[in-house]
Amino acid sequence: MKMKAVICTKYGAPDVLKLAEIKKPIPKENEVLIKIENTAVTASDIFIRKLKVPGNPKFPKKQLLKFVMRLFLGFSKPRNPVLGLVFSGTIESIGAGFDQFKKGENVFGFTGESFSTYAEYICLSQNNVLKGKVALKPDNMSHAETVSITYGGVLALHFMQKMTLTNTKKILIYGASGAIGTIAIQIAKSYGSEITAVCGPSNLELVKSLGADKVIDYTKENASNELEEYDYIFDAVGKNKTSDLKRKLKKSLATNGNYISVDDGLLWLHPKYLAQLRQLCESEKIRSVIDKTYPIEQIVDAHEYVGKGHKKGNVIITVN
Repeated sequence: MKMKAVICTKYGAPDVLKLAEIKKPIPKENEVLIKIENTAVTASDIFIRKLKVPGNPKFPKKQLLKFVMRLFLGFSKPRNPVLGLVFSGTIESIGAGFDQFKKGENVFGFTGESFSTYAEYICLSQNNVLKGKVALKPDNMSHAETVSITYGGVLALHFMQKMTLTNTKKILIYGASGAIGTIAIQIAKSYGSEITAVCGPSNLELVKSLGADKVIDYTKENASNELEEYDYIFDAVGKNKTSDLKRKLKKSLATNGNYISVDDGLLWLHPKYLAQLRQLCESEKIRSVIDKTYPIEQIVDAHEYVGKGHKKGNVIITVN
């Protein structure tokens, strides 16, 4: 049997992505077959498709890192041509020996280096469950809402674990309106921290609605005059983007304060992350932020939109 999938034919512009029919996976022993309802186009998908090095390294480090990426991903095109990191869907069938989920249960996941979510179906092993790549979906969210909190939620939890969040801490989140920033605001707010959110002028009301106590428009002249002293500064957009305000941020750190960037270190998926996200969703401490939704047939348009770097929250792909 065949299934719809998007394959990346080579590294490059969005039009290297092609809708195709490929073989539908069959679950082996200790595997489960998941029917994917929704996936998302993330910043990491853009980096992989373009073979773009995260951060802002200079020659020769940039060339070395790009070579390492080719070794890891594939030289002329991704070794696994089906990209995509996150999904939400339903258990369709179960292989012998798999005892983590039941047929018909709704699950969500973050496949990481395995990719494969730009497709109608995916097979995951019991070992993937133990590694934290798949978990039961929050009961109070749709598949689209669930997939919209997965990428940003996992990364926010991963990098914010370096923060001691309390109601006495002051946190500045730069890039507060993106997939990671929108979740970071809500996580910090759940601990009662005082949050200053930095974003563009069109997103100020959005970040306020998510819990930001103060907002700074990074495009304003002399925006740095609005800075205070912060216990933590969280750069949720990474080192590819900068501004006059961003260049001055570190001077606003308190003594023993910590500046954390999403480009600092690799993501190691912890088994607890998806379970934590599910708990936060079901306790209504975080909600989804969806900018646009595209059918899988319009994946090129979705990549073009996300590649512009101005999305609010998440861009969702409807697969089934």
